[in-house]
Amino acid sequence: MPTVLFVHPGTELFGSDRMLLESVIASVGSGYRTVVAVPSGGPLIAELRDAGAEVVIVPMLVLRKALLRPRGWPELARLSLRGWAAAWRLLRRLRPDIIYVNTVTIPQWPVAGNMMSIPVVSHVHEAEASGSRAVNAGLYMPHTWATSVLVNSDFSRNTVARSLPRLGARAQVVYNGVASPPHPTNPRATIDGPLRVLYVGRLSPRKGPDLLIEAARLLDERGIDTRIDLVGSAFDGYQWYEHQLADRITAAGFTGRVVLHGFHADIWPFLEAADVLVVPSRVDEPFGNTAVEGVLALRPIIASDTSGLREAAGGHSTAFLAQPDSARAIADALQRIIDEWSTVRDEVHASARSAAERHSPTAYREQIADVLRAAGRPSGRRSETPTRDT
Repeated sequence: MPTVLFVHPGTELFGSDRMLLESVIASVGSGYRTVVAVPSGGPLIAELRDAGAEVVIVPMLVLRKALLRPRGWPELARLSLRGWAAAWRLLRRLRPDIIYVNTVTIPQWPVAGNMMSIPVVSHVHEAEASGSRAVNAGLYMPHTWATSVLVNSDFSRNTVARSLPRLGARAQVVYNGVASPPHPTNPRATIDGPLRVLYVGRLSPRKGPDLLIEAARLLDERGIDTRIDLVGSAFDGYQWYEHQLADRITAAGFTGRVVLHGFHADIWPFLEAADVLVVPSRVDEPFGNTAVEGVLALRPIIASDTSGLREAAGGHSTAFLAQPDSARAIADALQRIIDEWSTVRDEVHASARSAAERHSPTAYREQIADVLRAAGRPSGRRSETPTRDT
């Protein structure tokens, strides 16, 4: 039985973690022995094992912004050495037929795989067009060693191409497969009482959940009552932002009206209780799984009018785009949804059908299975040094 080694930088259950799980399901379903290497424990591991994968925990270099600053260089060097040693040991022990590198933040694995003449599939989940082209080129450069390169949106492919044109030219777009809730419920008939607003995602400045607090204040001035539920947790090292959110909630007098729920793997009960889902990212997003989940749950959504969020939300009449980093734009969109509630409510099913067709998990798994089959064929092997952008 051929072996596929998946390599992933985390073990939580956010967007790229869930896409890894879908890719693993595709691999197991295609008859591969499927092994997943991760750097630490977490809730994803149980899901992977339930899907039929083996899981190994190994040291690996995971690029974080702190490591790229001068103060982080000694730790970067230490983690690089440990990562190389761990990668070589695991690859020699497993002798996988294919390596599947999930995200650009683990740069050593495409290079190690190529040096051992193992086909590598790199799946790019990161794209920030507003960032430095030089920094982006540095992040993407190791993945020029990959046999196949997947991206999750046209925006991601275009961002890669701006930094490394040859890599972008051979990148294949595979839209994320997003599961629907088991039993979606209709929106309530009328908005009686506070408008129930939901945020799901990382608690970080770039994701913008603090904008919802200011939007609630602006709506208060217009006589519109809101309740806001924030579902998610902060990255390690960003707990200060979560504390700052709690302080802002208290200072605004919104205790009990804006609630921090922490991380929950099952978001469907929160969506069922909500009227509107907001995805208020301040900066570029390669895609927007959460936006699609909102549409599938029969809820109108508001998303920042930027980057991959346009692809995730675009084409749905119940998806409203708002100027990024603008609490007032969010407040205006929320008021518009209230004013047009009857029409919005009538159109949520059509939006959900469109999203289900575009982001079918079954179609996603079939595409990943095809990629793995192509990478495993002799013609898919890249034992030679690849041509790279300069």
